[in-house]
Amino acid sequence: MSIETLAETARAMVAAGKGILAIDESTSTLARRFEGVGIANNEGNRRAYRELLLTTPRLDQYISGAILYDETIRQSTREGVPFARFMADNGILPGIKVDKGTQPLAGCPGEVVTEGLDGLRPRLEEYYKLGARFAKWRAVIHIGDDIPSGTCIEANSHALARFAALCQEQGLVPMVEPEVLMDGAHDIETSYEVHEVVLRSLFDALYQHNVALEGTILKASMVLPGKDSGEAASVEEVAEATLMCLKSTVPAILPGIVFLSGGQDDEAATAHLDAMNRMGPHPWPLSFSYGRAMQSAAMKIWSQDLAGNVGKAQETVFARARDNGLAVRGKWGAAA
Repeated sequence: MSIETLAETARAMVAAGKGILAIDESTSTLARRFEGVGIANNEGNRRAYRELLLTTPRLDQYISGAILYDETIRQSTREGVPFARFMADNGILPGIKVDKGTQPLAGCPGEVVTEGLDGLRPRLEEYYKLGARFAKWRAVIHIGDDIPSGTCIEANSHALARFAALCQEQGLVPMVEPEVLMDGAHDIETSYEVHEVVLRSLFDALYQHNVALEGTILKASMVLPGKDSGEAASVEEVAEATLMCLKSTVPAILPGIVFLSGGQDDEAATAHLDAMNRMGPHPWPLSFSYGRAMQSAAMKIWSQDLAGNVGKAQETVFARARDNGLAVRGKWGAAA
């Protein structure tokens, strides 16, 4: 796979006014969300829920791609069309989560490292054959007393870089996600400092592993105060801090940055993205790759009547996609 083809796919992922739908929750994570709204967790309901999301009418107006879970990329619509083929036929790039989740980092209490590099090459090869054109790996960085440590940051950056190099080898655009968690009592200044160190480490590792940045997408967390800090940062403060951090760490050659919602509610995630884009232009497109912030309202509606509320739930999915598509253009605030 040529770098030019990877770069073309990466640019399509951050096409103007579009973002990425994150529906890559593991079976256990989706089970907790289903339980919260009273939906039975079985393969049929998981398939039906993912179909509801992916078959939302006109979704491609605001969604360029969707990150799937291993189970989902092997499933099909009720008519028997594999999800990945349905997506491709409807202008949405299929993506896949490939990491195996976090485990405690030995020797570093309170910190974790993402696993899943063993056997990754053949898995990526299979996912490409199943229709995936990009892949995602999530690292998790905690802020607390004396953490994150340099060891934790370096270990996760190394894993992200190895993942990215293997993706490009197999013709997949890597989406690297170094999430700095909102959990904790830290202030926004501490969040900024940690984000800066993490991103510098990440791009250094990508360089060391010969990853072509023009065929890579960054999935970033926003610079926010810890949710237990008691600190209230304005939308503008968060936008300014996040932009300053990105501009000091992220090379301009990167095709684009998509943000995770990271536990923010629907409106806050959209408002922060909108504010950043109103402060543009920037070296790269700033878009979204939201999960809960795109789905939570639709899941509640669907849970009330799994057979009868599909259309109503899809209307909510489309509305959230439209709102965030406006935010990508910096036009949500004016429309809200």
